[in-house]
Amino acid sequence: MKAVRRLDAIERAHLVDPADRTWRIDRHEVPPDLADLARRFWIPVWDVPAGAESRQQVLQYPVCLMVVARDYARFYGVVSGLSTTTLTGVGWAVGLMLQPAAGALLTGDPVHRWTDRAEELGTVLGAPGERLTTRVRAAMSAGADLPDAQRAAMDAYADLLRTFLPVDEEGLLVNRVVAQVEDDPDLLRVDDLGDRFGIGERALQRLLRRRTGLSPKWLIQRRRLHEAAERLRDEEVSLAQVAAQLGYADQPHFTRDFRRVTGLTPGQFAARFR
Repeated sequence: MKAVRRLDAIERAHLVDPADRTWRIDRHEVPPDLADLARRFWIPVWDVPAGAESRQQVLQYPVCLMVVARDYARFYGVVSGLSTTTLTGVGWAVGLMLQPAAGALLTGDPVHRWTDRAEELGTVLGAPGERLTTRVRAAMSAGADLPDAQRAAMDAYADLLRTFLPVDEEGLLVNRVVAQVEDDPDLLRVDDLGDRFGIGERALQRLLRRRTGLSPKWLIQRRRLHEAAERLRDEEVSLAQVAAQLGYADQPHFTRDFRRVTGLTPGQFAARFR
């Protein structure tokens, strides 16, 4: 049987047209001391022909984001549906994917207030956000293809994040809860998740709403859609098999869930991405 290349966490969430060659993403790990606050840096670089555009669609993970580009610098809450960014012209940006614990620490708010919202970094973080934006843009002036420029931009983020250490116990707990959902494909029920951490269902709902802006059910469904986006790229797997592998009672239920979020049926997605 043909070996199927496993996609990493970013690839399977990134639903961009595979024929689009106008962009790339450079990815970097965060310093070890920041692992409880952030997951990874991502640096998109694009060169889109005049008059054209590149639509970047992402099934976002349950974490907030920070992005600095030439003409904007924003803090993003989790997008509950499909996140879409349209690229034009030539440019690059420096983004940071945070951990579930980080949103409430950086904003000082329950994260549900930021679901499906974005705001300028200076508005969210005050003077530190303005200084971050200035430092990252100064580094970006050297050009995306220079490793030192990327490193200087990431160092600016790291210096800001260190001011929020250490992560509180509730934050560490929510990191573990989200990791459990993302890493265990057999976890399909909210009550099973609560049992693993000794947390009642209502307490679990309050925790996740406060720290991620989402529900436990959303977390499980989003992981299933991430898995679907990967499995549907395999030419040797039928739609019915994908639905069964993901624990759906039937294929129509799977199709409804997938189309509601992505705007495509599983068949349409497979035809485009295989």
